[in-house]
Amino acid sequence: MTDLQNWLGKSETNSAIIDERQARLMAATIDEQAPKTGDPLPSCWHWAWFNSAKPHSELGRDGHPKRGENDLLPPVSLPRRMWAGGEIKFLNPIHIGKEITRKSTIEKISEKSGSTGALCIVTILHQYFDHETLCLVDRQNLVFREDPKPDTPNATPPKPPKNSELSREVVPDPVTMFRYSALTFNGHRIHYDVDYAREVEGYEGLVFHAPLTATLLLGLAQEFSGKPISTFKYRATSPLFGHQRFSIHGKKEGDSIIVWAQTPSGGQAMIGEAI
Repeated sequence: MTDLQNWLGKSETNSAIIDERQARLMAATIDEQAPKTGDPLPSCWHWAWFNSAKPHSELGRDGHPKRGENDLLPPVSLPRRMWAGGEIKFLNPIHIGKEITRKSTIEKISEKSGSTGALCIVTILHQYFDHETLCLVDRQNLVFREDPKPDTPNATPPKPPKNSELSREVVPDPVTMFRYSALTFNGHRIHYDVDYAREVEGYEGLVFHAPLTATLLLGLAQEFSGKPISTFKYRATSPLFGHQRFSIHGKKEGDSIIVWAQTPSGGQAMIGEAI
């Protein structure tokens, strides 16, 4: 059996031009004004660059690259992968048109047992540099889980915060989800293959992208505060689906903006804190 801890400290470095065309496509996907060359890249749009593009023969059953030898991620045997949350520190602007280097490092691997079976949490530290200047630190937590057992009931989402001071309705649709998958080169089949999502991974429908939810939440926080955000922490707690409207909310709490996504039934899908 492979010792996953051997992957601790493994890293890879990639460079990319933060081009205006890709930024325009991102703006069109989420109905925002398109920035131009020289402008700072809006928060969380960096996820549309630096994405792995393995040959089809090197993909796993879920559409992601096979984990292990030719991939940064360790060879976790658990089949289901989820973007569980993370923390982003915005240190210096990333300007459109500049060549940016990203260093990605496996920072932590935790294996444990939960109520639904075995879990493995892999934390990846991404650092984005403009030459010698560190612009952004993005720490991501990926959770790997067992396949759902037959007739396993869906978990009840936690209750969201109370006293929302600002809210927006989000109406997912297949075109937006397709575009976001394409922009981020995300092959995970739960976002576009409804039969796979339901029959293999046990979801009730297509899953709305967690990083897109985080992007919308951070945008709401920036709208609410009117000031640049220096740190954003977020955690996914329950899935959102492409066939259901949901809402995003925010409120001030001391020096922070608390933001959350709420399921149609009133449960908490994602919680975040913007500083």
